[in-house]
Amino acid sequence: MLLERRRSVVIMGVLNRTPDSFSDGGRFENEQTALAQIDAMLSEGADMIDIGAESTRPGAQPVPDGEQLARIGGSVRDAARRGAVVSIDTTSPVVAARALDDGAAVVNTISLGSAAELGALCARRGASLVLMHSRGPMSAMAGFSAYSDDGYGDVVADVAREWSSAAARALDAGLPEGELVLDPGLGFAKNARQSLELCARLDELCALGFPVLVGPSRKSFLARAAASERGAAGERGAAGDAALAPPSERLGGTVAAALACAARGAAAVRVHDVGPVRQALDVMRAIERAGAGGRRRPVAPLTAGARGDD
Repeated sequence: MLLERRRSVVIMGVLNRTPDSFSDGGRFENEQTALAQIDAMLSEGADMIDIGAESTRPGAQPVPDGEQLARIGGSVRDAARRGAVVSIDTTSPVVAARALDDGAAVVNTISLGSAAELGALCARRGASLVLMHSRGPMSAMAGFSAYSDDGYGDVVADVAREWSSAAARALDAGLPEGELVLDPGLGFAKNARQSLELCARLDELCALGFPVLVGPSRKSFLARAAASERGAAGERGAAGDAALAPPSERLGGTVAAALACAARGAAAVRVHDVGPVRQALDVMRAIERAGAGGRRRPVAPLTAGARGDD
């Protein structure tokens, strides 16, 4: 309903209740700091709050259900009581079910393998499912934006095919088609070039007919893209990685990717820095409206004298 009634791109603010997430691990482990971050993101214009307790950085090991629930604490209830649309970021049906009990309305999973089980859960509970494309567990990921160029024939076509297969399992489990959201999984089992191509051709994924959510926030492919444009770093290598901007210095790249994806049809963006992204999307929308409603007159070319070149 939120996506259908949106006037602009929906912003999903990230709350990591983890000690080891790649960009903000440990910052929001206690209840007080987590609640303050929820309030801050809502005040900055977040439409949704995505709460997770299991790191998705490369090499991260699975976190047991009980530990995830202990880390989450009362955050789902706190956000729901404030009127937020709450999403639970987990691959675990047990954790997802508890979060739905506490007021979450969306399950956000990074695993295509859990599509059927989570699809059935969401169908029973009247929740929505964000299904993200990836390949294999996080523990098997080699590194940030580390994936073979030969890993995909056509990255957009391959992502669409693999995601659609998992989506079919969720729908067969009873999930209504209108409750399913596509996330192409930028940076997950994809190198920088592949993630950039997904952004550039996002309209092709939107054509599948499902709302598309993208999560470019602070990811390494942004730093690699910027460094490559400056000639400062290659695609791989320890020396190149050392030259990359750290996650805390990737706001400009996050905003650029969010705008590019919004222009190509993204329905929602998942970000850590809600305020700057909200402002950028609002200004983009204002510019589009001004162009659509403005009075247009032909612009006469300048004469030689007017240019000052006579």
